[in-house]
Parts: sequence; C-alpha cells; structure tokens
Amino acid sequence: MDDVARIPSPAPAGGVGALRHLQEELSELQRAGLLRNPPESAAPAGMLVLCSNDYLGYAALPGSPSGDAASGAGASRLVSGTHEAHLMAERELAGWLGTEAALLFSSGYAANVGVLSALARPGDVIVSDALNHASIIDGCRLSRATVEVVRHLDLASVEDALVRAAGARRRWVVTESLFSMDGDTPDLRGLRALCDRHDAALIVDEAHALGVCGPGGAGLCAGAGVRPDVFVGTLGKSLGLHGAFVAGSSMLRTYLWNRARSFVFSTGISPTVALAAVDRVRRAAADDAGRARLAMVTDRLRAALRALGARLLSGSSGPILPWILESPAAAVEMSQRLAREGILVQAIRPPTVPAGTSRLRITSNATLSEADVERALAAFREAVR
Repeated sequence: MDDVARIPSPAPAGGVGALRHLQEELSELQRAGLLRNPPESAAPAGMLVLCSNDYLGYAALPGSPSGDAASGAGASRLVSGTHEAHLMAERELAGWLGTEAALLFSSGYAANVGVLSALARPGDVIVSDALNHASIIDGCRLSRATVEVVRHLDLASVEDALVRAAGARRRWVVTESLFSMDGDTPDLRGLRALCDRHDAALIVDEAHALGVCGPGGAGLCAGAGVRPDVFVGTLGKSLGLHGAFVAGSSMLRTYLWNRARSFVFSTGISPTVALAAVDRVRRAAADDAGRARLAMVTDRLRAALRALGARLLSGSSGPILPWILESPAAAVEMSQRLAREGILVQAIRPPTVPAGTSRLRITSNATLSEADVERALAAFREAVR
C-alpha cells in the first residue's frame, strides 16, 4: 500500500556516506505527505483492484496461444534481435489502426521519449499540453527544441503558440487523447485543423484510449476521423501485456528505426509478448461486448460516487474516475479506508498530479461482476461515512 508513515532506516556503513543527503530528502517528502514506499508484497488475495489500467481484463489471460516464440530477443532489433513475431505484431497493429506501419518499443515511456527526441531538435517548437505525461515532458526536454507548454485542452493557447512559432524550423503539437490522470480528452479535430493551418505535425498518445474507445477500439482519433502524423500506443493497458509501439507512415518507421535512441539502444521486446500481441489486437478489435460492459460498469461507479458527494473531475470520461480530495494526507487516508474494506485504490499525489489535486484514481474494467460492483459501492459508502 502507499503509506506515508514509514522511512527506510539508514543502511550500514560501506560507501553510504556519499548518499547520506537522501535521508533528509526522504524526511522532507514525509513531512509534505508525499513519501511513497515500495510494497513489501503483492496485493493481498481477495482484494478488489480498482486502480489498474487493465481496462478490458486481458492481463489475466495466458500468454501467446501458440507458445512457440522465443522468450527473449537476444539483442537490439538493429543487430540480431528482430524475430518474426515482432514483424507479425507490427503488421497487426498497423492493420488495426489503418496506418502503413508500426514499430514496437519496450515501454510507453520509451516510445514517447524516443519519438520526441528523434523528431524534434534545436530550432523547432513543440507545443505541449500542460498535463501531458512525464514521458512526453522528458522527450520534449531531450529534444532540445523550444517547448511551449499550453493550458490544458485550450485550443486558443495552442493556436497562439503556433502563431508565435511561425519562424521555427519545424512545429510539433503533442497531446494525450485520453489523459491518464484526469480522464478528459482534447478537441482532436480542432488540433488537426490547427496543425494543418500552421504546417505542424500532430503527435497523439492514445495509451489509455486504445482498445477502449473508437470503432473496433482503435482509439479516439479513429472515433473523431482524425489521422495524427504520429500515433503512440501501448500494449500494457487494454491489451494486458507490456511494451508499446509507434504507428504512422513507413517513412516514419524507418526514421525511428535509425534515430530513436530508446529503440536503437534497447534489446527488442520479448518475442513471446510480441506474438501474444497479435492475438490481443485481434481480440480487442472484435470486443465490442467488452467495451459495452466496461461503459456500463463505469457509468454505475461514476453515478454512485457522485451520489455520495465525491468530487469527480468534470469532463472525465471513459474508465478513469478521478476522485479529488483535499490534500495528500486526505487521499492517503481514503485509500487506507477503502483498503480496510478490501478495495485497492492508490492515492495519487504531487508531483504525479498538480498541487492541490491529490486524488484517488479509480478505474473500472470489463470483467467486474455484478457482485464486484456491489462490493465496490458498499465500500465507497462505508469509506465516506
């Protein structure tokens, strides 16, 4: 559990002296109510987990159906680490999203850092939403481009930034399609129109929308009829695996193959996972029943929380329900109350979210039974008493 009450004891002497300042920094985190301790064990058996990103419930499925892929790639994809399973998965992902090509990365973090640091460079301007994920922020920094951070979901701010960037070498606009902490969405059509008007490229991270939103689960861009220049998605959320990918043109794939350092200098993802991704993509594309069930469960949880007076962020949608609490301590306390009722929901505190917006980030999934939903609702009622 996320517990603020415990600080690790100093380790015995033996080279630790150079790190003694870390103890004071940990103490400062504790005083601010922001200390996070690694769990000493997995969630206790029987806990109902309502903070996972496993929106369709695929993570509990067995791995590759055929079971005949290698467990490890053995090397970077550029050396000898490309296996047929990688190519199969990339073709399947591109077909699902209607793009020319896709390229697998080791994680969503590696994908965003690799894309932004490879595509943008000094002299460019990147227009980035204020609530973009840490991986996008770090990719922007590594690019050494000028970064214009704009107000969250504010098209006018994006346009102002693009106007100011008229003389830049190149212009890039980057956003999430379903924001991971707030559960809200940008005006994707408006962003596409602005990019076209100002000769900018649109990069969209669809990590939390893929599998959940759009026709055949192909994401919010597909639902809006928008084609981003760069599509970033993960295997580790609705597809229930790990790893990520970038989709777009064949030219983009070749460029990233050569220039995305987080790809070039990493061992290829497990071929077993890549082969499993082929099956998960096909399953997700056909799983309209799962998406309908997910929407129904989410609506019930959202309505019940609102009836209890929970402050849910306005504009949140999809399976992400951000319950805003007064302070980091209040968020931790509510998390602990729910844990006593058998519900696992972690407290989310700064710097993951802006100061003053500590919360419980509740998520639903399509495999919650009627008994699970009733259990969750009873726990919510008890926790707010």
